[in-house]
Amino acid sequence: MTVPRTTRPALPRHTLTELLGHYRAGEPLSCEPLSEGLLNHGYRLATTRGRYFLKHHLDGDPEAIAPLVRQHRATAALAQLGLPVAPPLADRHGRTVAVHRGRCYALHPWVEGQHRDGTQLSTAESHRLGALLGRVHGALEQVIRRSPRPLPSERAAATPAETQAVIDQLLAHVRARARRTGFDELAEHRLLERRALLRTHAHLRPGPAEVPTEGWVHGDFHPLNLLYRTEGPVEPVAIVDWDRLGVQPRAEEAVRAACIFYLRPDGGLALGKIRAYATAYRAASGASPDELAAAVHRVWWERLNDFWMLRWHYELADGRADPQFAAASALVVWWTRRAAAVRDAFCD
Repeated sequence: MTVPRTTRPALPRHTLTELLGHYRAGEPLSCEPLSEGLLNHGYRLATTRGRYFLKHHLDGDPEAIAPLVRQHRATAALAQLGLPVAPPLADRHGRTVAVHRGRCYALHPWVEGQHRDGTQLSTAESHRLGALLGRVHGALEQVIRRSPRPLPSERAAATPAETQAVIDQLLAHVRARARRTGFDELAEHRLLERRALLRTHAHLRPGPAEVPTEGWVHGDFHPLNLLYRTEGPVEPVAIVDWDRLGVQPRAEEAVRAACIFYLRPDGGLALGKIRAYATAYRAASGASPDELAAAVHRVWWERLNDFWMLRWHYELADGRADPQFAAASALVVWWTRRAAAVRDAFCD
């Protein structure tokens, strides 16, 4: 598992010893903190019995661990179906969630692998990626009991008026800066550009009449949550980070994932590879071209109205997403100008 390091300290040895005491995993030899996620902390452990990945679930309330247990059961069932996942290990009592001093942890086997984005995948490998996601969506329907089934979501598409208010707030943050940076200049340019796009395309807001097909999805399928073999054929060895497992429109996950995997530095999409990916996804999942076309339109509108990277930067003083902003903000403009070509890549 190739994950960036962080400056977060390792867990104390006594904590590790107590946690590992739940398992037959040996005594701790080393603990290396990995990149800090929004939903959890991760640690690479070496023990007298091997290597492991320890996940601290930040949102894991010890009194309400049912979602974690469901997640763990689902990944174990997916592994039995032959899908590349790394389900957590069970402790001496058969439990996959360890509660220690009010915090929830899970211990996973260490998976050696590397991340690959769309530039590192061939057209044939892109086809296999789409087929994999389609198989995941189909398998989740098999392994998670849908009774009681969650009610369909009633997500209303953002309104232009709401988005214009957000743009005004962000422009005020940018213009209040005493010393402007290159990031500030680009942010202002993109905000003004987005305001003009919204005025021109407000009539294309998705309507409430269409109810998308929903099902269980990974929830965060992108290059940093997929590990490939480090040697030999380019094959996935593990889909990781299932914290957002839930019921959502499946085709939208397929579109969002492609827009992350196949986003070029200039803000365009590698449409040839997306065509191969989407063809395989449709075949594996049973999704129709019309379903994908509707998802493409909804995700485009979502992107047109979304400013999470700028909100992190200006409202939370969190710059972790800053390196992604240039390409992601350019994509909206590129996509709007080539809407028909993008739709065709997903649907033909």
